[in-house]
Amino acid sequence: MDEVAPLQATPEWQTATGFTAYPEAIVAMQARVAMIHAGTAAEQVWLVEHPPLYTAGTSADPADLTAPDRFPTYAAGRGGQWTYHGPGQRTGYVMLNLNHAHGRVPARDVRCYVNGLEDWMIRTLGRFGVMGERRQGRVGIWVVTNAGEAKIGAIGVRVTRWVSWHGIALNVHPDLSHFSGIVPCGISEHGVTSLAALGVTATMADVDAALKSCWGEVFT
Repeated sequence: MDEVAPLQATPEWQTATGFTAYPEAIVAMQARVAMIHAGTAAEQVWLVEHPPLYTAGTSADPADLTAPDRFPTYAAGRGGQWTYHGPGQRTGYVMLNLNHAHGRVPARDVRCYVNGLEDWMIRTLGRFGVMGERRQGRVGIWVVTNAGEAKIGAIGVRVTRWVSWHGIALNVHPDLSHFSGIVPCGISEHGVTSLAALGVTATMADVDAALKSCWGEVFT
């Protein structure tokens, strides 16, 4: 049985500058996960923006990629289906040693961990006066708009030897037309939205500050 590495101090927060290539992000996360498992690196929350791309989770239906030549596509290896990443969307890669409890999230409970990620996004949206909500049977965070329900935040996780990676994607001010090349998370009957589309003029730095502030309300 693998030994459980001791829990480090609070996670290290890192914000990438510019756009992070998706393959580079995967390699970096894999390396960090291995070090966290070995106890040689602290847990990390890594905030990035990607160039426009589509990623396929382990449950992705090839038919849900409706514009295969529009942007690069990648097999993500995380749970879930198709997701778009691109400029104006804050992607948060969360690498935690789930052998240990984190605030309200007990040790080795992936379902509670995902619930914690949802709560983290809901609380972050609340800082901007936006009510994010869960929906039974639908992954991600949803808001009610004049046109109906729309998704504003996505979640896709992977756990390797009880260390988490991948994480969340929160729509700040992306080009929402870019989502039209996929059926996001396999759900075609509802749309996508962003803080900007809801009339919130938050910057990426504003959202980053809210994410960091709300983290302690859930995970510490």
